Amino acid sequence: MSKIIHYYRETEAPHSLLPSLREQLTTLGLSSDASIIQSVQTESCFNVQLTSPLDSDSTSRLEWLLAETFDRNGLRLETSAFQTGFTIEFGPRMTFTSAFSSNAVSICSACNLKQIDRLEKSRRYHFVLSPSSSSSLSPAALDVIKGMLHDKMTEQEYLTPISSFDSGAVTQEVQTVPIMKEGRKALEAINETKGLGFDDFDLDYYTNLFKEKLGRDPTDVECFDMGQSNSEHSRHWFFGGKMVIDGEEKPHTLFQMVKATLPKDKPNNSIIAFHDNSSAIRGYECMALRPTQFSKAGPVEVGKQTLHPILTAETHNFPCGVAPFPGAETGTGGRLRDVMATGRGAYPVAGVSSYCVGNLRIPGYDLPWESKDFVYPSNLATPLEIEIEASNGASDYGNKYGEPVIHGFTRSFGQRL
Repeated sequence: MSKIIHYYRETEAPHSLLPSLREQLTTLGLSSDASIIQSVQTESCFNVQLTSPLDSDSTSRLEWLLAETFDRNGLRLETSAFQTGFTIEFGPRMTFTSAFSSNAVSICSACNLKQIDRLEKSRRYHFVLSPSSSSSLSPAALDVIKGMLHDKMTEQEYLTPISSFDSGAVTQEVQTVPIMKEGRKALEAINETKGLGFDDFDLDYYTNLFKEKLGRDPTDVECFDMGQSNSEHSRHWFFGGKMVIDGEEKPHTLFQMVKATLPKDKPNNSIIAFHDNSSAIRGYECMALRPTQFSKAGPVEVGKQTLHPILTAETHNFPCGVAPFPGAETGTGGRLRDVMATGRGAYPVAGVSSYCVGNLRIPGYDLPWESKDFVYPSNLATPLEIEIEASNGASDYGNKYGEPVIHGFTRSFGQRL
């Protein structure tokens, strides 16, 4: 039987946390709530799931891993620094193991802590309210604060210290979609209920595929897979598809128009173009650091080497719209993957981040061309949230990798045709 133990470690709250919370509350007409918050203290909770008890030696190794390097005594087992007052806690959703847990479990395994099969870190926020205040924060203020402190898509609130990672979710049985009997209507129904995003062409194509060519009903798993695999994000239908404007089919796709700028029958400066990874232009011989041994770790030396400048672009529109911070993080990660996969392996140098969004509607900064009646989908982040959180996410991933963001641009414009 698995058991979860909790280690608490105080952390320093970001300097901008309290001013940001107060500003947002004030902007939304909750200035009375903003005025009673004196300070916000933070701590981390490491939720460690054990398959068997730890002996004293294993406990020492685990605590060595979890403790702050310069404050070994700051790690406490089952004892939070916040025993009284108002505290809220957020951590990863139970339904999936986070990347942090995967890395942490791998490190624990390397330290011979085989009993640990999941280790999630949650964040705890302790609010110190004005002693003269006769009331606590209002429900409206709590909703605003909680929304600012966690990502609703990947995280959840922990009302009490968790005792199990079991989410209680029950796996649904695989269902078949009765296309053979009901035709396109069956596909339309699952498209509506599951939000698969099939358009009329998709509905006709998949109906014909299964009914006429394969002669069988698809499963809901297959339909969901097709909805993801054949999305614009994965396949770039708009760039590669036929363009029909005002009833007239254009002779070239967007991809063909882009590629036409680099004809193959004419000499050019391109080394790699229009491939899955980075593009490269012809470089030159220069002095560079080179490894003296390629089969194992060793010293490097300065030598002459021909280096070709490369560039890669990664669009992460939909992920950034759903969850701006992790969406931009994975966008930066995908771009870095493209660089590392170019040729025999290229070197990442620096990144550029660019944002094109709708009306920002910055609080206290009204602009005459930004309509207040312009409503954006409630299940997606607002343009202002994308600007802030996506920028933070892109920089965060690059910082962890050692690649700085040195340039970029942003544009905001909203119009409904």
